Amino acid sequence: MARGIRLLVLDVLKPHQPMVTELALGLSEIRGVEGVNITLVEIDKETENIKITIVGDNLDYDEIVRTIEEFGGVVHSIDMVAAGKRIIEESETPQDKLDEF
Repeated sequence: MARGIRLLVLDVLKPHQPMVTELALGLSEIRGVEGVNITLVEIDKETENIKITIVGDNLDYDEIVRTIEEFGGVVHSIDMVAAGKRIIEESETPQDKLDEF
């Protein structure tokens, strides 16, 4: 049975080098990680703001942060986390509809 953290979405700031491909491969080597997606959100002269989505079983948050830091990145926030036997898809709520007006 799956236990622990199954999904993490992190807002990360990193320098241009190393490339996101190298960071993704580094994160994919961590025990329990089944997949890594990295999306470029914003770029400036010296840094990149990226969104990292990691899925797996019993993810070790501390090890993930250490790896990001080894690649020169800094975690700004945890934007989403899922734990338990399965990942639950988000549902729209009435409050979400208020943002449309």
